[in-house]
Amino acid sequence: MFPIVQGCVYPDLRKQSAEFIASKNADGNAIGGLAVGEPVDKMYEMIELVNEILPTDKPRYLMGVGTPVNILEGIERGVDMFDCVMPTRNGRNGMIFTKDGIMNMRNKKWETDFSPIEADGASYVDTLYSKAYLRHLFHAQELLAMQIASIHNLAFYLWLAGEARKHIIAGDFSIWKPMMVKRVSTRL
Repeated sequence: MFPIVQGCVYPDLRKQSAEFIASKNADGNAIGGLAVGEPVDKMYEMIELVNEILPTDKPRYLMGVGTPVNILEGIERGVDMFDCVMPTRNGRNGMIFTKDGIMNMRNKKWETDFSPIEADGASYVDTLYSKAYLRHLFHAQELLAMQIASIHNLAFYLWLAGEARKHIIAGDFSIWKPMMVKRVSTRL
């Protein structure tokens, strides 16, 4: 069980909560209450504050976060684990996260694009289906559209976390991360 650090965006409450949670010597520690509408700069500030207190030899779990950029920023600040509905919820609504940016599959621009969803993607759906076909499925309100998009997004998130790990091990995460943040936040 992971106790949860709370305290909204109040540094004094976060610090007090983190100190209390750290004293419990749990298997890992969770950081909660930062994915419910707070500005991202405050979220990052609170993560930094809390991770200065939580033990470094125990997993740190950021609850309910978030976008690919949030995940990379969290990793840079010492977070080890994440969970979020975003890859599947946004996928069900036609938003595809890729290595080169974000695609809204409902946009007309994909109507005649018969290239793969993502040519070098992390999932079998990326090359099995085209952008035009996925767009068609969304417009036809076929459930398969939501399934394909969710599978793609989950595979992308796993790929992103795996790449971050590789770059941490290689010692070049601080060089790779800004480039990746720019790529994944581009609107295609």
